[in-house]
Amino acid sequence: MANTTFNGPVRSQNGFQTVSIDATTGAVTTTSTLGTATSVTTLAATTVTATNLVYTDQNHPSTAAINATATATAAQVATGYITSTSAAATTITLPTGTLLGAALGATAGTVMDLFIDNTAGASTVTIAVATNGILSAAAAAGSGAGAGLLTVPSGVTGLARFTIMFSSATAYVFTRTA
Repeated sequence: MANTTFNGPVRSQNGFQTVSIDATTGAVTTTSTLGTATSVTTLAATTVTATNLVYTDQNHPSTAAINATATATAAQVATGYITSTSAAATTITLPTGTLLGAALGATAGTVMDLFIDNTAGASTVTIAVATNGILSAAAAAGSGAGAGLLTVPSGVTGLARFTIMFSSATAYVFTRTA
């Protein structure tokens, strides 16, 4: 088969595979798979497999809007991008580690980025964690006095990136990374 170049997104319901074919025997060996279970075979023929990876997609085809103080659903957080246009101070509490972990299919080591966009808001958005959500040392140190790392100002500087790192299927550590 010839090489094919695509202009635009390439989509598959069942993943993608890279293969090599032995020149002598014709045996086909899968060297990497991208899909629900992602694996890559290294040059030393060692296979590394990671299941339920969450990829940060900077384009975020879907977003969630939270415009009043509330607990975000796991589905809203799973979009990776939450907007707020509230005129009043708003606190968004993240879902429990159990609910978020289940929605993402998380295991120990699962990492996702969560963007909060408050550029169209008129007041500060504060992020809080729920049961089995633990603030990282950096987030805990900066969260005091109302202007710490867990607040997102309104207006042109009202964008923030947070990273959620799972230590198990039901517990995560939360920190601001931008």
